[in-house]
Amino acid sequence: MTHNPPNLTTLTSTNKRSLFVLLSLLFLFLLSFNGASIFSVKIPSLAVNSPAKPSRNLISVQEDTTSDDVVSSPPPPTPTTTAASAAASATAGDSTNFVNPNYPNPNTFLPLLRKSHSFEIESENLSANRNKKLLKLLIGYSGRRRNNFPARVKQFFTKNNETTSSCHIRFFMTWISSLTSFNERAFHSIESIFKSHPNGCLLIASNSLDSIKGRQILQPFVEKGFRVTAIAPDFNFLCKKTMAETWFTRLVRGHIRTGIIPLGQNISNLLRLCLLYKYGGVYVDFDVVILKSFSELKNSIGAQSVDQGSKNWSRLNNAVMVFDKMHPLVYKFIEEFALTFNGNKWGHNGPYLVSRVVSRVQGRPGYNFTVMPPMAFYPMNWDRVRVLFRGAKNESDARWLKVKYEQIRNQSYALHLWNKESRGLEIEEGSIVRKILLDHCVFCNISSTDYNLTTSD
Repeated sequence: MTHNPPNLTTLTSTNKRSLFVLLSLLFLFLLSFNGASIFSVKIPSLAVNSPAKPSRNLISVQEDTTSDDVVSSPPPPTPTTTAASAAASATAGDSTNFVNPNYPNPNTFLPLLRKSHSFEIESENLSANRNKKLLKLLIGYSGRRRNNFPARVKQFFTKNNETTSSCHIRFFMTWISSLTSFNERAFHSIESIFKSHPNGCLLIASNSLDSIKGRQILQPFVEKGFRVTAIAPDFNFLCKKTMAETWFTRLVRGHIRTGIIPLGQNISNLLRLCLLYKYGGVYVDFDVVILKSFSELKNSIGAQSVDQGSKNWSRLNNAVMVFDKMHPLVYKFIEEFALTFNGNKWGHNGPYLVSRVVSRVQGRPGYNFTVMPPMAFYPMNWDRVRVLFRGAKNESDARWLKVKYEQIRNQSYALHLWNKESRGLEIEEGSIVRKILLDHCVFCNISSTDYNLTTSD
């Protein structure tokens, strides 16, 4: 059988068709791959990329931070735990870990807050203007009487005639606010001092009360023979030869950032320390009711709270302090104020300050002082103070109120009413506060309109 050789023309045509088909298939393949890349959705591996479960330790600022860029206020005791719990509860019983979008991932470092937000700038400007006005008032008023302050204080504390008794105990208070803010609670606080210390002396460092109208408010006590006066403080004199001297000079020159916390609050924190260091005695806030004599107390400060596990104090407070003249611990308080001042953090220059210092020096030689238990000055913490203003609603309430009243009356030297939390509360009939005020009043048979508190600046 004879095989004819393939026709060259036929072979060439077949090869061309095969090549065309191959190129077409390759083109379709590339087109399909490109379309898949464009329209496909990449699903990540949950096992690899799932966000970590949120921890309970949310990012926070330590209480001794002094940066002026940090703005904080006293938080309620539960939000941190609540936030973490809410995020954690979303993951319960589910293999996929979800983070609640309302809370930041605790494992992420957050950028510093920028102060370019209009609301923050407005609030800071308002605070700065208010603080500047107060500072100008304090400096101007004090400057006019700068030379008189030491002499007036010395004259007040010194027995100057036969009808005036010497001071058995020196009490100090500060009033930075206007006269229009002076209310019955402040008046009751003064009453309680003289009820327990009829031979004591009370010096109120205040610009507004050191006036004709201010003396009208205090006149009922003077007429009863009690030794009380208000003297505008000389900050230069009081801060002299302490770390506060340089701090106050820088404040006057505008080199201290006063922050968003009212300057009056921080000035009061410093003023009470300088008064105690310069003269020695007892400092008392205007929302404190004195219950018994302080004659047995010496170099004492009170614990606000105690750790239930270790039974050691966890927070001190500066609403009541008893110290000798030029006591080294008070000097340390003033030093801490000047070195770590923070005008943006509530309590940093007050309760937190005394807590920081005492935690460092407690047990060291040369510091002789006593930390009193909470029952001494703070028998009811700030978050429960409302119950002291309420009357009994039933027999169970009545029994509890009776037991608590007897406990405070027998074991406490003073009762702090936490004015920040209780200023708007009504004192109900049968409440612990009402009973205590009646027990420690001096003007017990007069109405509120007779207190002469209607004066204005």
